[in-house]
Amino acid sequence: MSAAEAGNTTTKDDSGNHGLPHYPKSGFDPQTGIYYSINKLGDQHKIPTRPDFDIATYVLSHFPHPHQAESKIALIDSATNQQFTYAWLQRSIRSLAKGLYHTLGVSKGDVVFVLSPNSLLYPTICLAVFSIGAILTTANPLNTKSEIAKQVSDSGAKLAISAPEELHKLVPTGVPTILTSRKPNKDSSSLSIEELIESSDHLYQLPQVKLVQSDTAAILYSSGTTGTSKGVVLTHANFIANVAFLRWTVDVSSAQNDVFLCFLPIFHIYGLSFFALGLFCAGTTTVVMKKYEFHAMLQAIKTHKVNNIPAVPPVILGLVKYTSKAGFDSELSSLRRVTTGAAPLSKEVGDGFRKRIPWVELRQGYGLTEICGAATFSPTHKEAKARSGSSGMLIPSFCAKVVDTETGRPLPPYREGELWLKSPSIMKGYLGNVEATAATIDSDGWLKTGDICYFDEDGFLFIVDRVKELIKHNGYQVAPAELEAILLSHPSILDAAVIPVENDEAGQIPMAYVVKAVGSELSEDQVIKFVADQVAPYKKVRRVSFTSAIPRSTSGKILRKNLVSQSKQQFISKL
Repeated sequence: MSAAEAGNTTTKDDSGNHGLPHYPKSGFDPQTGIYYSINKLGDQHKIPTRPDFDIATYVLSHFPHPHQAESKIALIDSATNQQFTYAWLQRSIRSLAKGLYHTLGVSKGDVVFVLSPNSLLYPTICLAVFSIGAILTTANPLNTKSEIAKQVSDSGAKLAISAPEELHKLVPTGVPTILTSRKPNKDSSSLSIEELIESSDHLYQLPQVKLVQSDTAAILYSSGTTGTSKGVVLTHANFIANVAFLRWTVDVSSAQNDVFLCFLPIFHIYGLSFFALGLFCAGTTTVVMKKYEFHAMLQAIKTHKVNNIPAVPPVILGLVKYTSKAGFDSELSSLRRVTTGAAPLSKEVGDGFRKRIPWVELRQGYGLTEICGAATFSPTHKEAKARSGSSGMLIPSFCAKVVDTETGRPLPPYREGELWLKSPSIMKGYLGNVEATAATIDSDGWLKTGDICYFDEDGFLFIVDRVKELIKHNGYQVAPAELEAILLSHPSILDAAVIPVENDEAGQIPMAYVVKAVGSELSEDQVIKFVADQVAPYKKVRRVSFTSAIPRSTSGKILRKNLVSQSKQQFISKL
C-alpha cells in the first residue's frame, strides 16, 4: 500500500526524521517514532499504583463475593470431574500459605521450584507462594535431570514441589521436596501439598508479610529456542499490570458464565497468566487438562460445554485439518472464542479456521516471557477477521518502536524492523546476567524483542520473523514464517518448518522439513515447485526433508535449532 492510498501525511521532526509519514489512526507519533496504544483501560481495569501491593492480594480481591464463591465453580478436572469452588480455592491458598511459612519455613525471598504438569492444585501453589513473598520458579516436566539441576542451582531454590512421577529428577539436586499429591503406598516422610493444606488450616495464623510491587515474584526460564535458557525476573508489579490487561481482554462484564479449557502448560507464562491468575479475576470456570491431547480436548469441549480456548498455532492448525471432514459440529458447537499466541499464526491458517468454524471468534495476540505475558491483542472479532495474520493492536499502557536493524532509526507503518516494547510489565532483567540484560533492555527501558515486524495504518501489528532466524540468501533476507505459511496451505502438508542451511555460494539456503498427510505421495520436487510458484526466486525452498513431526516447544514455537543440528547430519551444505 502506498502512502497516498493509506491516507497518510508527512511531517518533519527535530530529530532529523525528514519526511517521516504520519498515519493518524495508527498510534504512530512521527516526532518520536513511537507507537502508542489506541485502546484505553477503563476505570475498572486501571493498574493499581499503591506500592504496598502484591499479585496474590490483587487476584484474591477480584474473587466473587462470598455468597457467590461457595457455589461458583472455579476449576474442574477434565479426567476425573473433580471440582473446586472459588471459596475452596481461597481457603486452600491461605491454608497452604500458612503451611509453607510455619511448617516448612519458607519466607519472603525464598525460591520455590515447581515441577508438575497441570493440576487443580497448581494455581493454589502459585498464589500461596506469591502471598508469602516467596519467589516462584517453574519447570517443564519434560526437562531432563541435568536441565532441572541447572535451574534449581541457578535460581537458588530452597524448596521444591514435585508431581510424584517427577520426584526422581529432583533427588540428585538435594533440595528439600514435597509432593503435589499423595503418593499411593507412600513413605510416611513424603509430605504432600494436599496434606499441608488439610493440616494447616486451623493450626496457624496467616503470616503478615510486608510486600511491595517492586519485589520479585517469579523467575521464569525462557524457552532457549535461540540460545541458552535464561531466568526472567518478574516482579509483583509486572504480574499486576499483566492481569489488569488480561481482565480487559476477556471482557469481565460478560465473562462470568464462560467456561475456559486449560491445556496450555501452567508453568509457561501464557498458562500462568491465564489459568493461575487472570481468569480468577473474571469469575470464570476453567476445565483443566493434565496435558494437551487433541481428541481429549474435543471430548472436554463437548462434555463441559467449553466456550473459550486460549491456544497456540499448532492447535489452530489441528482444528483446521480436523474440521475438513463432516460431523464435527456437535463437538464444537459450544465454542464461542479461540485466542492464539506464543507463536505467529499465518493468515492462511487463520482464514482456514474462520472458513471451517465460522461461528467461533478467532483472535490473536503477541507476547513474551520477558514482558510477563501479552503486548498486543485483537480487540474484536470483526477487527481480527479484517486483519487476518495480524497479532492485534497494542494493549493499553504498552508503547512500541519498530527499529531499523541497520541504522537504529525508528520506522513508520509498513516499514519492517525489530520490535521494541515499553510497559509496566517489562521484566526486571535476566537473573545474574548483567550482560544479557543490557543487551535486551536499553537505558531508556525499551525491551528489544528480537522479532521483525511492522504496523499497518490502523495500528495492527504483523510479526514477520525473528531477527536471528532470518535466512540470508545472496544478501537478501528470507523469513521462514512466510515460507511456512505457504507450505501449510498445501492440502497434503500437515505441518512444516523452514531453516537456514549454510552454503558456500549463497551464504544460506532455505530448507523445509515437511510432515505430509498419511498416504500422500508428495515429492520433494513437488514441494519445491509449489513454493517457487508463489515467491521471488531468492526465497525458493532449495531442499526438502520429510519427517513425522516438527519439534516444538510447549508454547508451540518451532525448535529450529534442533532441526538445524539435524540438517547438518543429513546434508553437505552446497546447492
